[in-house]
Amino acid sequence: MSNATTTYADFYRQSIDKPDAFWASQAKLIDWFKPFDRVCNYDNPPFAHWFEGGQTNLCYNAVDRHLKDRADQAALICVSSETGQEKTYTFKELHVEVQRMAASFRALGVQKGDRVLIYMPMIAEAAFAMLACARMGAIHCVVFGGFASGSLASRIDDATPKVIVSADAGSRGGKVVPYKPLLDEAIRLSSHKPEAVLLADRKLAPMAMVAGRDHLWNELRETHLDAQVSCEWMNSTDISYTIYTSGTTGRPKGVQRDTGGYAVALAASMKHIFDGRAGETYFSTSDIGWVVGHSYIVYGPLIAGMATILYEGLPTQGMDGKPDGAIWWSLVEKYRVTVMFSAPTAVRVLKKQDPALLKKHDLSSLRALFLAGEPLDEPTARWISEGLNVPIIDNYWQTESGWPILTIANGVEEKASKFGSPGVPMYGYRVKLLHESTGEELTKPGEKGVVVLEGPTPPGFMQTVWQDDERFVATYWKTVPGKMVYSTFDWGIRDKDGYYFILGRTDDVINVAGHRLGTREIEESISGHLQVAEVAVVGVADALKGQVAMAFVVPKDAGLLQDSAASLKLEKEIMKRVDDDLGAVARPARVRFVTALPKTRSGKLLRRAIQAVCEGRDAGDLTTMDDPAALEQIRDRVAAA
Repeated sequence: MSNATTTYADFYRQSIDKPDAFWASQAKLIDWFKPFDRVCNYDNPPFAHWFEGGQTNLCYNAVDRHLKDRADQAALICVSSETGQEKTYTFKELHVEVQRMAASFRALGVQKGDRVLIYMPMIAEAAFAMLACARMGAIHCVVFGGFASGSLASRIDDATPKVIVSADAGSRGGKVVPYKPLLDEAIRLSSHKPEAVLLADRKLAPMAMVAGRDHLWNELRETHLDAQVSCEWMNSTDISYTIYTSGTTGRPKGVQRDTGGYAVALAASMKHIFDGRAGETYFSTSDIGWVVGHSYIVYGPLIAGMATILYEGLPTQGMDGKPDGAIWWSLVEKYRVTVMFSAPTAVRVLKKQDPALLKKHDLSSLRALFLAGEPLDEPTARWISEGLNVPIIDNYWQTESGWPILTIANGVEEKASKFGSPGVPMYGYRVKLLHESTGEELTKPGEKGVVVLEGPTPPGFMQTVWQDDERFVATYWKTVPGKMVYSTFDWGIRDKDGYYFILGRTDDVINVAGHRLGTREIEESISGHLQVAEVAVVGVADALKGQVAMAFVVPKDAGLLQDSAASLKLEKEIMKRVDDDLGAVARPARVRFVTALPKTRSGKLLRRAIQAVCEGRDAGDLTTMDDPAALEQIRDRVAAA
């Protein structure tokens, strides 16, 4: 609900001019076991330590503190259109299940500070596992259930988990995806071996159990039905979880999050940004494998005392397994959803359905639809806005930030959204546009620059890269000449009203349906094929997915370009290789074979020029190109497709 006495401009200015007083006030939104001594320690930039000396617990704030006033209120609503099952857990029931999971972890040897890797579909046990880790002070590391064994293995080696939690299988579009074989292969590939694996058996796929290592959740749960596991009071600066972000080769980059700052950031965002109110229902269509699932499926709504929907399934699949383009809207009606969070890709999928489906169900409870994950184009925003007749609020943030950097804070003051813009800087974020080469601040409307943040970053922001402070500083804080600023690696402009517009990446990360993928990771996978000499992967605009990966390969045998059957065979082999290494989401939309790749005379690959050709745009100044014929060949390959 908007605060009539405070303009957002005043609210924001308070957070920038008097940050300690501002965040001390926001810290009252959560419960503390021990008050903090210092709001922000920024003695060693760029490392910000929030609420030093304070002690709290994420699980306590998400579950236990609500038992007094709303024990019998819905807390976790699990819906699977894949299996046709629905189950609601009250706060009291969630409290019981989380303690059973925590007791099971203890029985498997997990202690405070240990890592627990979670590789699961969107089922209740995944939320139990996350909350149980938070309860006992273990560090959870959730890996998206769609990742292939190679990617999972690298994360196992980096996180070194004592226990891995998984399931027999997930399901997507009615197709069962066995998880256990992928997990077994990942453990075989990894140097680090977990002491135990805890498995939820959904009866979707057979599982080969490893004696002494593998345990069934259903069986272990039975031995802890009456378990009582009290919350471990954590220092505010203690690690709550790590989550991996894409965009690099070699060792995965684990974003490390604290405890107290994250709890305060989420509580404040639920109030000021999402306008979420205790007793209502929040529906995020994301996945717990991504940061949106951490912040706004599990922790944020529960901290706010809301029910949260955990959904497994497609946006066009009904509970009976048959096509239903209104399934999400039926859930909004059934559970009286007030705040919904999804992605532009999902809306583009729904846009292909009959518009009448938006009017099929009673959506009067819905106050706003928030969208994030990739840039929201104006036609899509306008279509869903007119269809739902509620505010469509874009928001821009990253795995690293943990909560929105740019959006509209209607919980403070109601302001209009602008189609194509995520909004204005959120409280606590010192957002600037800088010239990429000179570091000069750009202040005029319409000037294009790199979107950066000045320190200290606000509560909830990443603390560092897991076990690698030097990488944190070098990767994020030293990319703009002469400035110690955090780079988002995104281009942006700002209009005369202060609204930002995001123009795309400055590095080689692409965004496929909300999944951030490093083109270099895909290139590394492809280049491992024995018949590949060189490869370039670029992100190409796609009407449905935002971007898709497109690969251009120089084969070792130039004669292959004249043999269509051999070319097709190699393309299939390359796609399977990427599938096996990185998962289907990273698979290129096409692999095109060329005799050379366009480069500068110094040998730098001209990815932006390749991307421009693929998208039918002007490739720009090519005076530094070593071999102009290479780009023309790519142009011919694209035109011939």
